Amino acid sequence: MPGQSSDASGTSRTAGVPAIAVAPEVRDYIEKRNCDFRICTSCGGPVLLPVRIKPPKKSDVLITAAGHTIYISIHQVRYLDEIRAEMIPFYEEPDGTCADEF
Repeated sequence: MPGQSSDASGTSRTAGVPAIAVAPEVRDYIEKRNCDFRICTSCGGPVLLPVRIKPPKKSDVLITAAGHTIYISIHQVRYLDEIRAEMIPFYEEPDGTCADEF
């Protein structure tokens, strides 16, 4: 794809954007969910959400991981060097178990 480059891990990114690593557990999460995601700003910091929950914006920076696109808010991209599992939101069930399904 024009304007894209790839690294040894298979992550591609918009040309001119510093390398942003994607943690293996995040790759697994993306593969399991089989959809595109967006990193946007929340009150707790950057959060990784499916694009059906938080649609991409024209100003987003794009990277590809696990065969899917991760759209990164232009406001977050300057602060990111890695997309980590802590960015995946979860909620606690009444029985105390955690879920991350959206």
